[in-house]
Amino acid sequence: MASTAAGKQRIPKVAKVKNKAPAEVQITAEQLLREAKERELELLPPPPKQKITDAEELNDYKLKKRKGFEDNIRKNRTVISNWIKYAQWEESLKEVQRARSIYERALDVDHRNITLWLKYAEMEMKNRQVNHARNIWDRAITILPRVNQFWYKYTYMEEMLGNIAGCRQVFERWMEWEPEEQAWHSYINFELRYKEVDKSRIILNGKALVMVHPEVKNWIKYAHFEEKHGYIALARKVFERAVEFFGEEHISESLYVAFARFEEKQKEFERVRVIYKYALDRIPKQQAQELFKNYTVFEKRFGDRRGIEDVIVSKRRFQYEEEVKANPHNYDAWFDYLRLVESDTDADTVREVYERAIANTPPIQEKRHWRRYIYLWINYALYEELEVKDPERTRQVYQACLELIPHKKFTFAKIWLLYGQFEIRQKNLQNARRGLGTAIGKCPKNKLFKGYIELELQLREFDRCRKLYEKYLEFSPENCTTWIKFAELETILGDTERARAIFELAIGQPRLDMPEVLWKSYIDFEIEQEEYDNTRGLYKRLLQRTQHVKVWISYGQFELSIDSDDRIQRCRQIYEEANKSMQNCEEKEERLMLLESWRDFEDEFGSLANKERVWKLLPEKVKKRRKITAEDGSDAGWEEYYDYIFPEDAANQPNLKLLAMAKMWKKQGQKITAETVYDPDHDFFCTLIRVFCILFKKTNTTSVCFNLFISCNYSPKVL
Repeated sequence: MASTAAGKQRIPKVAKVKNKAPAEVQITAEQLLREAKERELELLPPPPKQKITDAEELNDYKLKKRKGFEDNIRKNRTVISNWIKYAQWEESLKEVQRARSIYERALDVDHRNITLWLKYAEMEMKNRQVNHARNIWDRAITILPRVNQFWYKYTYMEEMLGNIAGCRQVFERWMEWEPEEQAWHSYINFELRYKEVDKSRIILNGKALVMVHPEVKNWIKYAHFEEKHGYIALARKVFERAVEFFGEEHISESLYVAFARFEEKQKEFERVRVIYKYALDRIPKQQAQELFKNYTVFEKRFGDRRGIEDVIVSKRRFQYEEEVKANPHNYDAWFDYLRLVESDTDADTVREVYERAIANTPPIQEKRHWRRYIYLWINYALYEELEVKDPERTRQVYQACLELIPHKKFTFAKIWLLYGQFEIRQKNLQNARRGLGTAIGKCPKNKLFKGYIELELQLREFDRCRKLYEKYLEFSPENCTTWIKFAELETILGDTERARAIFELAIGQPRLDMPEVLWKSYIDFEIEQEEYDNTRGLYKRLLQRTQHVKVWISYGQFELSIDSDDRIQRCRQIYEEANKSMQNCEEKEERLMLLESWRDFEDEFGSLANKERVWKLLPEKVKKRRKITAEDGSDAGWEEYYDYIFPEDAANQPNLKLLAMAKMWKKQGQKITAETVYDPDHDFFCTLIRVFCILFKKTNTTSVCFNLFISCNYSPKVL
């Protein structure tokens, strides 16, 4: 390394990398590992094998290995794996006493190590040192009684040795610690392997498995145990004890299902039915789905039709109860519930459910919230009238409903009309009229008036109908349908003057909802009465108010329909007047409709001259383009539309003549003048622009020609 005059070392500069681009051949880590494996640079040669030929070499080998093990233990006494390896090595040399000594030393270091105890005991069992193994297991279960593995291996060893009494004694010691369920079942299975059923029963009951682990499944297993060994009465008692043990506070669905299935196997069907019903009466409905399912299957297999229906109805009833409890204002659920109880239960039960349903008044006084609710009252009243046949109670239901509705904010015409119809069915006309009159006075509505009038019409009380129509028209004078119905009533009664007066009053109203329907009805009325002069007067009065094309066409059709000599001339005259009045109409489609109707008329009744005359009045249909503006005011492009050009419009627009000349020239393929630069590749529109340019050049409007060519992306060389 170079040094400077001041004695400081000078660090050479590292050359900068000029080319920082990635190399063409990339080397991955995988390739590096593969090359290292191929070359095996890190592998060391195996040590030479050593063969022991005499006792002295063996003792040296043992001394060397023991020294190594002792050194490892001395370095870290808490590493139990070193102790286990040391002991297993001694065991491999058949030095059991030394291995036992090593295990004991290790237990002094860590006596709570489970692996150490297991290895120690396995060594003793492997070398057939049974008493030593028992000693180790006893010490292990005394020090660590909660380690189930020690108990399992200890009992297994005793059973394999045929020491059944000793094995049972170990199990007894184990059960005193109240272990988990599987330990109890292991004890039971042990006793069953040696046909000790009574002792197994003692374990289940006397030793109190069901008390240490008081779960439903253990009681069920206990009952199945008795059933399996043929003790049916004892199995039934176990189920009964379980039901009594859990009581109604901790009632379980699975217990009753198992109890019922047990009785079903014994062909005790009445007992099964009683168990299911008892459980369904006490278990909460949302927790009894499996119970319902099994009960339904049982009834389908062993019950009659009535029993099956009872099960299904009961299940649905519980479901509806839960729904209405969760949301009392769910009226659809109430409807389903009521439909169910109406088909199956007595009247008192149905009334109770109806009273519960109608008690849930909508919390907001808005009509949309009351629409479904009011049908509960309607169904209630219909049930009392049609099913129970109690008219007095039906009347009370209707009256209670009408008192509940806030009529100042909204009302329901349907309930008023149903009440009136009910009173009519009870032959109490006065109450019906009183109720409907009250409705009209409190909350007049179109539907109420119509229903009341319809009722009086059926009773043939025409004077009352007239009064009701008068009230109706005072309430809603703009309703054209009411005027028409009133006039029709007078017409049916033969009083045409009153009908005509009603129509006159109607068309004189300042505001009408459907005036065209009213005028048409008035005209049809006069036509039916064959008052043609009055009809013409009506058409003329209507045309003073509106110049609609349909009125003109209807007027013409009316004149044509009259059986007279001059009907064709009158109809043609009306078409003439209509065409003249609609020349300045902005709606060209309406005028076209009139001319087409006139053309059809002349085609059927007119002469050749009249036909040609009408044909000349028909417009020409042309396609045009116009700009489209978006909602934000931006340009949205162009659109094509069809326009109609009438002959009088063509006379006022000289450019249309030019258009016709251009079309003719295009059709004949002739040149207009020598100045025209004709290009056969250009379309008709560009050729038309050339014609415009030639004409505009003669009038010194060259700038217009230039703009036309620029807008069509053509070079203005012809200018």
